[in-house]
Amino acid sequence: MKYRRRIFFTDKQKSDIWDRWQRGESMSSIGRLFDRESSSIYPLLARSGGIRPPDRVRSRLALTLAEREEISRGLRAQASLRSIAQALKRPASTISREVRRNGGAKLYRAAPSDAAAWDRAHRPKPCKLAGKVYLCRAISAKLTRKWSPQQIAGWLMRKHPDEEDKRVSHETIYRSLFIQTRGVLKKELLAHLRATRSIRRSRHATLKRSGLGRF
Repeated sequence: MKYRRRIFFTDKQKSDIWDRWQRGESMSSIGRLFDRESSSIYPLLARSGGIRPPDRVRSRLALTLAEREEISRGLRAQASLRSIAQALKRPASTISREVRRNGGAKLYRAAPSDAAAWDRAHRPKPCKLAGKVYLCRAISAKLTRKWSPQQIAGWLMRKHPDEEDKRVSHETIYRSLFIQTRGVLKKELLAHLRATRSIRRSRHATLKRSGLGRF
């Protein structure tokens, strides 16, 4: 049996792919730039429904790898958590929580703890529609009537001008459709969008095909 070789992209290449996709370039043209078939570009885009995921950015308040290495050295030297915190100019509660979360004083290691922190920071945030029964039902009903997410968002704004918890943006609706979250909008509702596709396309692509936006 012939196995297909898995394609890997660097972070810089992934960023470039997303930049070009958002500008409206096709998967075929993007693939040619990297000497790849469009089929190698599709999995990267489809993973988040064609919607660019947020870049991973470390909070300025988060512990750095260098600080975690200092924690690890301090623990090996049997220094107290309070003295480690003082040396790093960090609250003792921050150091205590860091050590407890990553195996305790005996098992704590800097590199795995730092990697775990990155992983936690990059976990998907809860969908804004999760648990909001009224919104899910209202949006589903309008989608089945062929309303666009923009029309639905506008209708909710007019219907509930003073109730923020009963309004969402059209982007939230798109995200809920293309990035599936259990108990929110059913994937079958995608069929009711005027332009049906498995991943969301940049509006710039539509402008290019129609000739709009040209001088």
